[in-house]
Amino acid sequence: MSGQSLTDRIAAAQHSMTGSAISKAVCKATTHEVSGPKKKHLDYLIHCTNELNVSIPHLADTLLERTASNSWIVVFKALITTHHLMMYGSERLMQYLASRNTLFNLNNFLDKAALQGYNMSTFIRRYSRYLNEKAMSYRLAAVDFTKMKRGAEGVMRTMNTEKLIKTLPIIQNQLDALLDFQPNSNELTNGVINTAFMLLFKDSIRLFAAYNEGVINMLEKYFDMKKNQCKEALEIYKTFLNRMTKLSEFLKVAERVGIDQGDSPDLTQAPSSLLEALEQHLASLEGRKLKDLSAASRSSNLSSAVSSLSSTGISLSRVDDKTEDNRLQQHKEDAHRGADTQTPNMSPSTQSVGSANSGGGAADLFSNSTIAPVSNHVPNLTSELYTLQHSYTPIQTTHTVPNNNNAWGGDLLKPALPAQIHSPGVPFHSGKMMPNDLDSSLANLVGNLQFGGMPAKNGVRWWRRSQQEAAGSQKPCAPAPTGLTPPIPWHLHPCPSPR
Repeated sequence: MSGQSLTDRIAAAQHSMTGSAISKAVCKATTHEVSGPKKKHLDYLIHCTNELNVSIPHLADTLLERTASNSWIVVFKALITTHHLMMYGSERLMQYLASRNTLFNLNNFLDKAALQGYNMSTFIRRYSRYLNEKAMSYRLAAVDFTKMKRGAEGVMRTMNTEKLIKTLPIIQNQLDALLDFQPNSNELTNGVINTAFMLLFKDSIRLFAAYNEGVINMLEKYFDMKKNQCKEALEIYKTFLNRMTKLSEFLKVAERVGIDQGDSPDLTQAPSSLLEALEQHLASLEGRKLKDLSAASRSSNLSSAVSSLSSTGISLSRVDDKTEDNRLQQHKEDAHRGADTQTPNMSPSTQSVGSANSGGGAADLFSNSTIAPVSNHVPNLTSELYTLQHSYTPIQTTHTVPNNNNAWGGDLLKPALPAQIHSPGVPFHSGKMMPNDLDSSLANLVGNLQFGGMPAKNGVRWWRRSQQEAAGSQKPCAPAPTGLTPPIPWHLHPCPSPR
């Protein structure tokens, strides 16, 4: 399947009629095309999350509604779009998603329409569990581990012992959910799952970097901990060693599907002698007799382990920084290509949009910024980007301000009719505005349709038989009673029904 489906086009048109630019952008980002969401749609949604007058619940709920589709493509792309906004959108979105009792309920999702649907449904269920866990981590720790400050003065390196013992298991749970995605290189066969995998790859680098720094901090404090704390810390460290092995396997898959080996970090494990030293220290606190290690030996093991893990942290940061440089360069190129097509700044709150970057479709989806890209213009939804036609002239409406004698009248909501819009074969209403009352306007419209589209004349509707028209005779029908709303249906009208 390629290109947008008829369903996608109809849905986009419906959102155009209702004036919901956000809903339309979500619809465009989650079409039935077997490819990842386009960058221009994601950029607009990212910008929306940073606008204070945009409803974050509406945006989030619109994405969640798309996961109710039966199509694996639409559901997968809705998850990808949500993940992308979690990574690069405003923190307000993450706060809202974390505050929900439930996020994605796709544990039983299965697309039976095609064989590929069966295969992809498995990854959709795994992917949704990771996003749920990502939101839960934020709910428990009030921080996104993939965005926190790193380094010697970072959050995890300066955290106190009590908080560290509580935080590391939260990171472990999120990392477990990520690594459970478990794709084989021969299963990454289309643009949708490849896009999801690349976002997970990016998260894995940042998440493990925070995890690694937390473990370094824990090891430095280990020999000063209380007995119960040492016991918990020892289990955390054993789990950490196991997760490092699983992450190495995950990164090997990334290398097989096109990630440059230079973009993959080197994971250096601590010497096994450290684990033995940790176990002996805990045994001594519990009063169990094991071979004693000298203070010098213990210090040497700890120093060697911290050095190894620090090397891993440097490698992770190098990969992350390289991706960031690539992202900045890509945005500069996009800004240069789009400089000649920029339109005046428009806010999403006006539901009016203009031209986005001309090169957005081919740009890198996996930028490293924790904040939405800053530009001198706002993506705009009335361009060819969000319309169904190649050329489209937006309707400019002006609001009529009521006079002082009718401050609460209906004229306040009456837009000026655009004179340039006229469908062939449809008569104008003599340049007059529709009645102020919407129900009356709709009733008149329905009445015109029921009476064959004939206009009203002096309060009387006229019927002409086809035979009389052919003979040139114009015998009027009996006048319809005035004051009826809606008009009398044709089969009850005193005029004979047309043959």
